[in-house]
Amino acid sequence: MHEFYQSPLCGRYADDEMKRLFSDQRKFSTWRRLWLILAESEKELGIPITEEQLNEMRAHLEDIDFDKAAQYEHKVRHDVMAHVLTFGDCCPGARPIIHLGATSCYVGDNTDVLNLRDGLLVIKKLLVSAIRALSDFARAHQDEPTLAFTHFQAAQPTTVGKRACLWLNDLLMDLQQLDFQLSQLKLLGCKGATGTGASFLNLFDGDAEKVELLEQKIAAKLGFAACQPVSGQTYTRKVDFAVLQVLCGIAESASKFAGDVRLLCHLKEVDEPFESGQIGSSAMAYKRNPMRCERIASLSRYVICDLQNTAVTAASQWLERTLDDSANRRLSIPEAFLATDAILNLMINVARGLTVYPAVCRRHLQEELPFMATENILMYCVTHKGGDRQTLHEHIRQHSMAAAEQVKRYGRENDLLDRILTDEAFGLTREELSGLLDPASFTGMAARQCDQFLTRYIQPALDANGAAPEAEARIDV
Repeated sequence: MHEFYQSPLCGRYADDEMKRLFSDQRKFSTWRRLWLILAESEKELGIPITEEQLNEMRAHLEDIDFDKAAQYEHKVRHDVMAHVLTFGDCCPGARPIIHLGATSCYVGDNTDVLNLRDGLLVIKKLLVSAIRALSDFARAHQDEPTLAFTHFQAAQPTTVGKRACLWLNDLLMDLQQLDFQLSQLKLLGCKGATGTGASFLNLFDGDAEKVELLEQKIAAKLGFAACQPVSGQTYTRKVDFAVLQVLCGIAESASKFAGDVRLLCHLKEVDEPFESGQIGSSAMAYKRNPMRCERIASLSRYVICDLQNTAVTAASQWLERTLDDSANRRLSIPEAFLATDAILNLMINVARGLTVYPAVCRRHLQEELPFMATENILMYCVTHKGGDRQTLHEHIRQHSMAAAEQVKRYGRENDLLDRILTDEAFGLTREELSGLLDPASFTGMAARQCDQFLTRYIQPALDANGAAPEAEARIDV
């Protein structure tokens, strides 16, 4: 096991459910189920296939001899035929009718579509759990003032909950895109070697209606409303691109979230979860690095870059079929799902355990609030103290420049408010000044926006997905 390379996505990051979805057992047992559904549907439409043959196939959907299949593939250099032969060996009675009329993409592409659908459903469960975790966090901190930043320079205050709504809004867009792509997914169906259905038209002696009914039966048995209306041998690879755009969007959202948390960890305003025995650095024992958010950023970069694989593959397909998609898709599609699975598990874990330090938030606010409060001070002194707006503006300008020099050049505390308090031009008492410095009065509509966004947008989305089980989001390494 340790002698050969193994993907870290399986060994370290992705959850078991997603790993099983893209496993060989799942893939090739689905091939066998597709062969059975094809035979059942052909029998229903008059092809002479016996119930004994179908029962023989039903009895061997899961017991795959992978060693024998590998031996066959080494000999015939064709993975589908290797598994046709392996299935035929354990179903000798059904052997003559397995894969009847079909081409390789009947099992390959239809299995891929099933995996895209089921993979998106796993991702959806995780995405809803991430939205729920961040919604709880935003609600708990919707009124907590904190310093907002533009260009990572101090700007106007906001609230911790309102900031979390920025992350939530991105995830809500991802959920909407995921639902849309799920609604658009269609099976390839059974269209033959070049998408014309010629082999099945021959099988049904020229009866075109039976060919169309065959596809309808297969789609219904697999839980799809329809098959692709037209195709070559394969479904258009733009489908893969469209689905991976959803995963890429989630990676973008998660990376933004993780980057923000990393910046806030540096400011000591928040901490991601950290176990009692966890080591932050092998050299610096005091360190508490945001390794989970760093991992989110790292895996997100991988998914974002992986989208390019599906774009180039879709663009480079020739006419009705070319095989230069195959090896790439074996890597790019499963690994995008595995990485996104890992990203969302990490994001849920961080969101559920994200710790806020209000005292640090307030301290940072107080450091910058003197400058931000000057407009309120100016208006108050004009309207309540009879001051001259232009004169007071010039006093504030001079005091601000002097205070900023003390902070930047000498590392001293911001004494702007003390300067204003002792300036007789303002005529302020300490009580009046304190009343003008309540941080909550500088956050504008932030708390209200947070409440309305959670109530009007997030809660309906959660209610619509209320039956979805809660993700465990266990982090092993």
